[in-house]
Amino acid sequence: MSLSLSPLTGMPLVAAGDDLAALIASSLGASGIALEDNDILILGQKIVSKAEGRQVRLAAVTPGQRAREIAELVEKDPRVVELMLGESRTILRARPGTIIVEHRLGFICANAGIDHSNVSQGEDAHEEFVLLLPQDPDRSAAAIRMALEASSGKRLGVMVIDSHGRAWRVGTVGTCIGLSGLPALVDQRGWKDLFGHTLRSTIVGVADELAAAASLVMGQAGEGTPVVHARGFPYPLQDGSLRDMIRPIEQDLFR
Repeated sequence: MSLSLSPLTGMPLVAAGDDLAALIASSLGASGIALEDNDILILGQKIVSKAEGRQVRLAAVTPGQRAREIAELVEKDPRVVELMLGESRTILRARPGTIIVEHRLGFICANAGIDHSNVSQGEDAHEEFVLLLPQDPDRSAAAIRMALEASSGKRLGVMVIDSHGRAWRVGTVGTCIGLSGLPALVDQRGWKDLFGHTLRSTIVGVADELAAAASLVMGQAGEGTPVVHARGFPYPLQDGSLRDMIRPIEQDLFR
């Protein structure tokens, strides 16, 4: 098995309303990549959020009493905390510098996924903007996949990824927050190992594994490569969703 990951060159800075599928198709051509069946496109969350108009001007946000109280505790801008509350089901932990939430999409993350990095400040350099996660990353991935499949005639997968921390580990890792056309998990229970023993509990988070690998290629700073092309994914493509990866609360030992 050989898996290749190639960052797409020539992707422009994305703005609200941009056609991501068209931009990716153009960038594939500039990168000399012709799509084949079972190829996967991995997109950084920021370009999806920007295209969908999820950039928020902080001057337009009025924090409520709860946001102001939490902001004082965690030493954050109360306007950003107000946005975090709107993007979250509940706050799980809060301390200076960090708020850990159950995001409205179902996963646990820091600061509700709201980000300042690589966010344009617009025409006025004194204005502050932040970027929210896509409203429905599965739907975003599906729309891009269908457009690219229609233009290429190939069977594809599309993922949207973000950088998340992990319990008991230092450092962020690329994590899948939305997908279409590929499995989120591969259940290997019942498979045989090298010595013929039957696997009893092995469920592989293949979407997160691919997300982490693609994140290495994308980079986290000013690399300007928000889309990665993957070829050689070792499992059959089939429909998966973010919901597949969310651990039920009754099985969550970290809460």
